[in-house]
Amino acid sequence: MPVQSEYAPTAAEMTFDQMLEKVRYEGAYPTRERAETVVRAVLAGLGRQLTGDERVDLAARLPVEAARALADQIPAPEPLTGWGFVKDLATRVGGTPATARWDAGSVLKVVTQLAGDGLVDRILAQLPSGYALLFGRIELTRAA
Repeated sequence: MPVQSEYAPTAAEMTFDQMLEKVRYEGAYPTRERAETVVRAVLAGLGRQLTGDERVDLAARLPVEAARALADQIPAPEPLTGWGFVKDLATRVGGTPATARWDAGSVLKVVTQLAGDGLVDRILAQLPSGYALLFGRIELTRAA
């Protein structure tokens, strides 16, 4: 019996409108416009943090409009920690760190479904500490 590879829906299987509706539902946003604002802000922020193959591979798995929000960003010279990412997002969208944490989690939950576990593992390996919880994962640390 052949081993099945991990399945993740591709960008061709989810439109940007479907992604927005999924984020709207997950985040309990009152309007599609609010969900779109959050999606674009979170993906732009993530685009400033990711480099290399992980950035390219993630963009390839997102709907075109979402991929642009990610890929149009110039990566930051020094990546932010997960907490720094949340504070930066709060500043950019005009919210609190608590609402920015909610926004990031709502979007990244859908991104995780599109990306698949293997790519998310690679993304988390590239990013500084604090991002695992934003992607709905437990962050394990190594003892010294």
